[in-house]
Amino acid sequence: MKNNKFFVKALTLCSTLAFAVTSLNINTTCLFNVHQPKLPTDAKKLRKF
Repeated sequence: MKNNKFFVKALTLCSTLAFAVTSLNINTTCLFNVHQPKLPTDAKKLRKF
């Protein structure tokens, strides 16, 4: 039972971290245009402007 709770908390942490990194990536740009990666279309919903 304890093992299952650990995995649920770990996966919740991973998904929260992924959301935060994606939000940060959407609202910033790379200094070099060549290195800017293509973003998924659903990620544009997270833009703040």
